[in-house]
Amino acid sequence: MDQNGRADVLSLFRWAGGHADVWRVFADGSALRHVVAGLADPWRDAGVTAVVGIESRGFLLGAAVAVELGVGFVGIRKGGGLFPGPKATVVTDVDYRGHRHQLRMQRVVGTDDRMLLVDDWAERGSQARAARQLVESCGARFLGLSVVVDQLDPTTDPGLGRVTSLVRAEELGDPDVT
Repeated sequence: MDQNGRADVLSLFRWAGGHADVWRVFADGSALRHVVAGLADPWRDAGVTAVVGIESRGFLLGAAVAVELGVGFVGIRKGGGLFPGPKATVVTDVDYRGHRHQLRMQRVVGTDDRMLLVDDWAERGSQARAARQLVESCGARFLGLSVVVDQLDPTTDPGLGRVTSLVRAEELGDPDVT
């Protein structure tokens, strides 16, 4: 497969009952390695000092991209689970399923940090915009978003800075055909 993960995603991704199944891509060690490199590559010279990822797939991918870039990782948690220390908190706009989420991030970054958000999929950008608010409320600079699948409307400015992806959602076929 290719070294940037694109062909891996296109060959391994499946729709399951109308739901996106990206986990099968992660289950293949070679594909996962290529996907992580593909998410990191466009950002290698951007001065990223930390990667941020939203629970749960953002934890898996974000931590791996942080290792790839040789920088730290900061997790963003959903809901009310245990998360010690001082935190920034925000509630997202409505997501593609009509839900709002409370997102929390530890205040472990500051004005010298330049942060990249990594996730598996961006539909409307509500969680990504909330992540940007968290990053900026801690004084850090939000650089942009690196995702496996981009489903953002290209005609609107999502307020996310630079967005890079391995594939566009329309390349993955019809979710109703399984």
